[in-house]
Amino acid sequence: MADHRHKRDTNARRKPRAVVIAGPLAFLATASAVTLGVLTSEPASSDLPAAAAAPSSAPSASESADLALDADRRSRTVSRGASRGELTSLLSKSEMVMSQESTRKAIKNADRRLWTTTTLNLWDEPGKKARQVGEIEAGEKVLVTGRELYGRDEIVVDGTSRWVTTGYLSAEEPATLGGACTNGTSVPSGVSPNIVAVHAAVCANFPEITTYGTFRSDGEHSQGLAVDIMVSGDRGWEVAEFVRENYEALGVSYLIYSQQIWSVERAGEGWRGMEDRGSTTANHYDHVHVTTY
Repeated sequence: MADHRHKRDTNARRKPRAVVIAGPLAFLATASAVTLGVLTSEPASSDLPAAAAAPSSAPSASESADLALDADRRSRTVSRGASRGELTSLLSKSEMVMSQESTRKAIKNADRRLWTTTTLNLWDEPGKKARQVGEIEAGEKVLVTGRELYGRDEIVVDGTSRWVTTGYLSAEEPATLGGACTNGTSVPSGVSPNIVAVHAAVCANFPEITTYGTFRSDGEHSQGLAVDIMVSGDRGWEVAEFVRENYEALGVSYLIYSQQIWSVERAGEGWRGMEDRGSTTANHYDHVHVTTY
């Protein structure tokens, strides 16, 4: 049986704090005010009261100096504010999602339940630093928060936030066709939901079978779409016929057993003979091969 198992620059130039003549002072004050307006996104003059939109007279030289110094102070204040924003932006999405307040709200608002379609690892967070904290079996109905990050979905287990691989939660209960699997066997995370359903159904009805082959490097097995149910003789035919009779509910495409094949596309022909492949295993005498959609 296959095992199952996720600088900020600090040397900015400062504007000169004093100038010599009134003309340049007035120019500096005007330029600083314009720059400040852009940085702080203040309303356009058309959004301001008429009295504030335009001054009644030009400022004096001393007033211009005061304006320049005030603009410099305000500009540096805005720069410090922008730096705080930059620091905030450095927080990762994971850190924001995993904040205590965000997690508490997600758990509190969770109101939807979905079924696990395979045995899944439980993780304490969605990122690369996640730590595995357990497993949840196929066929369990779990409370979900609706939050997804880095290829994982958040679920609630015993009131605690846990994360599982995305794609293995379903609104429909997996088919078992006769009860629950009680012999401790399972299929690995990553196989198709139909393979999960085939295993659950066969295990529930043939609990003495304890070996299931899923992932390997070739063909449909490499895609998680096939399973070899290790059984032989008449019992093998019972398993093969059971799966064939329930092919639609289990999402089966075709079966091979005892050098014979049955497929959905040619279901009207029944079981068909196959060429000799040279060995007991290659001719499927010691296992039922099931390929799903």
